[in-house]
Amino acid sequence: MENKGKMMVALVVLGLLVQGTIAHPCGSTFFSALVQLIPCRASVAPFSPIPPNEACCTAVKVLGQPCLCVLVNGPPISGVDRSMAMQLPEKCNVNFEPCELAEKKE
Repeated sequence: MENKGKMMVALVVLGLLVQGTIAHPCGSTFFSALVQLIPCRASVAPFSPIPPNEACCTAVKVLGQPCLCVLVNGPPISGVDRSMAMQLPEKCNVNFEPCELAEKKE
């Protein structure tokens, strides 16, 4: 029961954050792009056989290539395979240019 309460609070917070990004969906920030693409999480988990659902594809189309590239070039995301995330436009039948990968400094 406690986990459901925490999940509900997280969803409310995410909903408020999403609502604040409607004017410019991506906002060129990692976090706002991540929040918008939550419906895609199951499709980009490592080794996931799950194809992107309609909500995911709609988010990819609405947000566009720049938002996806913000995620691809941002900090690592636990439970997200970047190469699978880069395949979302193709799997959703969206014609985006490929993201240019930023060089990672080690």
